[in-house]
Amino acid sequence: MVRVAVCDDSKRVREQITDWIKKEFSCEIHTFSTGEELLEKRASYDIIFLDISMGKLNGIETAKRLREYSKSLIIFITACKEYVFDAFDVEAFHYLLKPLSKEKLLQVFRKAYKEREKEQGFYLVKIGTGYRKVPLSQILYGENSGRKIILHTKKEVLEFYGKMDDMAKQLGSSFYRCHRGFLVNLEEIEGYDASNIFLKNGESIFLSKQKYPEFVSTYMDYLRK
Repeated sequence: MVRVAVCDDSKRVREQITDWIKKEFSCEIHTFSTGEELLEKRASYDIIFLDISMGKLNGIETAKRLREYSKSLIIFITACKEYVFDAFDVEAFHYLLKPLSKEKLLQVFRKAYKEREKEQGFYLVKIGTGYRKVPLSQILYGENSGRKIILHTKKEVLEFYGKMDDMAKQLGSSFYRCHRGFLVNLEEIEGYDASNIFLKNGESIFLSKQKYPEFVSTYMDYLRK
């Protein structure tokens, strides 16, 4: 389950954010009124809403200390646009301006939620008599080789018996069957042309000419989401 922290010195804002999120998402939410309380907890959160203007320890300084041990997605809340550039220094996921808009907040939260869900997901691979959990975020692409699949990840290459159709169903909509012999992680695409897909790590894989129009449409939809 995705774990969320809401840190704001306004009780009304804390309750508002909690109420909006819980009506649409299933997640665990903890609230804090100061940066000191959040840091003292030293808990692991997937997403943190962090007010910038707070008491002795403001949101920017709180985030800097969080970054010493946490890779949480931080969404800053501020009434002043001038803090936006400071937010980039602590690798903020996004920022929201007060007064908060329910529609905008949920739009940003959906993106952060999907990001964390994807990172938490994994693909179970049977190798020999054992099984391996491969995080979806680590997969670059799958390659068909006879009765086997060659799974290319950011750390290693795994080879196992399996069917590409079955793997495509299990990996879901973040992966696309761009060729009879290839299944690519849409997140790892750097660019493409009429017959190739270029990955962020410098590799390239085949793109079927018949699938080109569908691929472009699918990839554009993925980027918009």
